[in-house]
Amino acid sequence: MSEHSTTADKKQTFTLIYAAFVAGLCSIVYELLIATTVSYFLGNSVRYFSVTIGLYMAAMGIGSFVSKYVDSEVLYKFIVIEVALGLLGGLSIPLLYLSYAVDGLFVPTYVALTVSVGFLIGLEIPFLTRLMESFQSLKFNIANILTFDYAGALIATLAFPFFLLPVLGNYQSSLVLGLINLSIVAVLIYMFSAKLSNNKGRAKALFLSVFIILAGALIFAHQVLEKWDQSLYSGRIIHSEQTPYQKVILTKYRDDIRLYLDGNIQFSSTDEHRYHEALVVFPIVHMAKPIKRVLLLGAGDGLAIRELLNYEEIAQIVLVDLDKSVVELASTNPYLSALNQSSLDHEKVDIIFTDAFRYLSENEERFDLIISDLPDPNNLSLTRLYSKQFYQMMKNNLTPDGVMVTQATSPYYAKEAFWSIAKTIEAAGFGAVVPYHADIPSFGDWGFVMAKPSNTSFDVQRVLGDTTYLNAELLSSMQVFGSDQMPEEAFVNLLDRPVLLNYYIEGWRTYGY
Repeated sequence: MSEHSTTADKKQTFTLIYAAFVAGLCSIVYELLIATTVSYFLGNSVRYFSVTIGLYMAAMGIGSFVSKYVDSEVLYKFIVIEVALGLLGGLSIPLLYLSYAVDGLFVPTYVALTVSVGFLIGLEIPFLTRLMESFQSLKFNIANILTFDYAGALIATLAFPFFLLPVLGNYQSSLVLGLINLSIVAVLIYMFSAKLSNNKGRAKALFLSVFIILAGALIFAHQVLEKWDQSLYSGRIIHSEQTPYQKVILTKYRDDIRLYLDGNIQFSSTDEHRYHEALVVFPIVHMAKPIKRVLLLGAGDGLAIRELLNYEEIAQIVLVDLDKSVVELASTNPYLSALNQSSLDHEKVDIIFTDAFRYLSENEERFDLIISDLPDPNNLSLTRLYSKQFYQMMKNNLTPDGVMVTQATSPYYAKEAFWSIAKTIEAAGFGAVVPYHADIPSFGDWGFVMAKPSNTSFDVQRVLGDTTYLNAELLSSMQVFGSDQMPEEAFVNLLDRPVLLNYYIEGWRTYGY
């Protein structure tokens, strides 16, 4: 064998190893992108990640099985597979976004994409192994292919949460991965030009066609996303940002400013005073002793802090929020800073960017009042922030006479979830637990639970100050629930048995949310 032939063989071997690496990388990212997008739209990340993995693996198995029936033109057919995978995987998220706008189309599209992409990925390794047969023995062949396929998968699992999702977002990431997937086709056409013979022209045509489609979609992705986002919101979008943790949208319609996180409304400026007076003022008027230190979990918009700053006795407010971007937006955006009265810049406020669970487990200084204004428990990560263990830590962070309060979703739309939260707080060892609710037009009937370690009853201890919504008559009526909101059989939410997630998902689904 000539030196030239040996060099060519090495280059072709490295080309196939590169193909294995990129195939492993793209396959994992496609799976993560699809599962994340479906969880974003439908909630219940555990369910849809599990279903996605199951469908994906089953389809891969079918693809691997079918591969044995392909005997001729293996190289060209592998190129066709990669072109199809680049196109389908690259457009998977745009197609999911598009189908979401059509009633009844989203779930079938999700299933079809997952199965199709999984089937094509299942064909890859058998084809690559057969292409490597002429260069290496079987044991080295399989070892090299699988090693680099798994290495690509490792890079993918690191790139997805730390780069792709926070920097590019789901939509653009799928298009970029589709183009990366196409790079396999480009190097194969270049390195195996002679072996393609009559199929070379068709391979080039396929590559160029899909490249133009994906590149064009990527170039216009920003404009498409702007229009798509705007179609989901009644107000004009004045800020849109994908943070490492969530999609942040700020809208404006006339004088109404609204903040959305992952598509869920956080407040409307027209009635947020009702929510924040219920969350902050209601528990304070039931506290007799002076309040010196307050802990806020969540509440990065600064609106709860605005209410707390009305009480001169409060010496320190510690805000714990995971997402720095939300706090920065609330501090710098002129609409939000006007609404929260620049509360985040006040000298009494200390801001810590960390997970609430972690903070409570590590903190050693106790608080007189803890306010939990965390997002609704619509995924497993958030559900743990409504668990018995979480509330036990909250209790350990309170002074003996301290009070905690949490928002607790709607006692009308998700009543099992609401009463599960109340029972969980009671099970965490609090002596007195009071569920209450308020009518907030933007949300509907919204629930809260306040509690304290001692078993002494909650009585009104203070005169209401200058409030816009609360009055003396409301303070007692807010603790009264209608017959259709009365407690149902609901279990305590535990870290290892997160029943709250299903209560929440099923409750809101009943009403079409």
